[in-house]
Amino acid sequence: MTQIALKQTRQNATRPMMSLIHHMFAVRRQRRRLVQLDNTYLEDIGITREEAMEEARRYLWDAPNYWKR
Repeated sequence: MTQIALKQTRQNATRPMMSLIHHMFAVRRQRRRLVQLDNTYLEDIGITREEAMEEARRYLWDAPNYWKR
């Protein structure tokens, strides 16, 4: 019984970490795509080319709290 409980605890502990890693790479993909948009699309969403480039230069783990819901 102890071995089963320990295995389940380890599996439960890795889920949040895997979720965090998945989220970080999703943020990275979004930032890469943002830079690929042309100026017309950037204007439509209300940001400049410079702001898009600045966002793309942010670190992988650097995401606003409201993105982490």
